[in-house]
Amino acid sequence: MSITPNNYSTAALAYLGDSVIELCVREHLVRAGLSSSARLNAEALEYVKASKQAAAMKNILPLLTEDEEAVFRRGRNMGHTNTPKSATVSEYRAATGMETLFGYLHLCGKNERIAELFAVAYKTTENN
Repeated sequence: MSITPNNYSTAALAYLGDSVIELCVREHLVRAGLSSSARLNAEALEYVKASKQAAAMKNILPLLTEDEEAVFRRGRNMGHTNTPKSATVSEYRAATGMETLFGYLHLCGKNERIAELFAVAYKTTENN
């Protein structure tokens, strides 16, 4: 079966994408030489907060293909029943769109594309 965005629910793609982004973050931090679990966890939070993911999404939005942008919009427009207090509705929606996109790319086996988009998404964070 060919992977299309409509093969899976938006919630399922976002669920998977959350873990894909988490793995990218963890690998990035370990490769950066961080070794204490407390520091790794603290640094990881700076990548996975909805506000940070929304900012990261702004960096990659211009690079998306038409199909990727459609997947992002589908995730962004998914009905949200509870938004965390630490994010605006707009930030939370953009973060969900990013997670949906990364989940979709993972199911398509596009690991190089995931790595490329992750690097661009967090280019300003990597300088910290």
